[in-house]
Amino acid sequence: MAEEGASAGEPIDLLVKSTRDLLRPEELVREATRDIVKDEIRRHLEKTLKEDPQLESDLREAVRDLLAARASEYAALVRVGTATARLGLHALPPEVRRALTKDLVDLVSKELGQIVERSL
Repeated sequence: MAEEGASAGEPIDLLVKSTRDLLRPEELVREATRDIVKDEIRRHLEKTLKEDPQLESDLREAVRDLLAARASEYAALVRVGTATARLGLHALPPEVRRALTKDLVDLVSKELGQIVERSL
């Protein structure tokens, strides 16, 4: 009986799949329209920036500042993570700390080796 239920569900599955396939052209049209609108907005903004060199310069400087701030944020997160890991290691019994430290060094060495191999 389980097989009959499965086969009875197949026509419904086919109908649902066909319906989904019919909806895809609408999605493609929507995405294409969105791309056209984005291109038009981009052209307008580029024209505006070309007409006002000071505004273009201000925007470039602001973007540089934002990227620098993000880099500082990521560096701070790495430092916090490092300090937290060190704190966790120091809280462990010495024999567990030694074993875990060895495992971490081996893991990092392996990962760095793979990075170097991929870059060659």
